Amino acid sequence: MPRKPKAAATPAGKPAAPASTPAFWLFKSEPDSFSWEQQKTKGKKGEPWEGVRNFLARSNMKAMRLGDRGFFYHSNVGKEIVGIVEVCALAHQDASDPTGVWKCVDVRAIADMPKPVSLVAVKANRKLANMVLVRSSRLSVQPVTPQEWAEVCRMGDLDPTSI
Repeated sequence: MPRKPKAAATPAGKPAAPASTPAFWLFKSEPDSFSWEQQKTKGKKGEPWEGVRNFLARSNMKAMRLGDRGFFYHSNVGKEIVGIVEVCALAHQDASDPTGVWKCVDVRAIADMPKPVSLVAVKANRKLANMVLVRSSRLSVQPVTPQEWAEVCRMGDLDPTSI
């Protein structure tokens, strides 16, 4: 059986971390509870994405890395992707949870979506037929593939390489 090559060592003798690109996510928020405009006012320090009470969404947040990107989606009212956020703090205890079961990440606003992308438009786009937003629309924190990311950015008149 062939052996895996060893990771290149850094000058300190520790294995180098593998190069990776950011992962992509979608964060849903009811704009009458917490809107994109409120997210933007939090500035560089961002805001904890608290209050999520779903095990799959919690697992998604635990898998996030610093610098991962996400769509900010207005649910219930508007039903559209309105902005781009960045994960700025890894999964940690959700301060709104007295049980200690739930985790959250912190996110900060990094760009407006020049042309908001509606749920109707996402569902009408055959390239997005397998997107979690289409298949499991109730999940509040969900993964987005690189292809879906690029397509939604294109629909919103946003160059994904500019953010």
